[in-house]
Amino acid sequence: MYSKILCSFLVISVLFAGCKKDLPVDEDGLLITGRAECYVGNFELLGSDFVTVRSKAAVIDTVAQTINVEVLFGTDLKNVYPQFSLASDCKLEPKIVGKQDFSDLANPKTFTVVSGNRLVRKPYKVIVKF
Repeated sequence: MYSKILCSFLVISVLFAGCKKDLPVDEDGLLITGRAECYVGNFELLGSDFVTVRSKAAVIDTVAQTINVEVLFGTDLKNVYPQFSLASDCKLEPKIVGKQDFSDLANPKTFTVVSGNRLVRKPYKVIVKF
């Protein structure tokens, strides 16, 4: 009697353990999915007080892969925090870990959006103007 219960328990345990799949993750510990979508949906630029420095909405061109943002006159572009809203499961390279320097207006910064499946990479150029 006990051997049948023990045997049944072992069979069920093996079945559950065999059904569990290890989900793939990337070097950042983020889940790799099957999604190939890769775009920026929204962009924000915050000052050192975490208040927007944009004078109007950013214009995102997903075909040309550019983000045009106009900022308030006098903005300290050496100390701003960019925020990106990306398509589901995407990630941004390089990672944004603090203040960014956008003061070199002649050489716009480029950020790369990487798809959920990590196969599609699209560089977006952030063009800042006063």
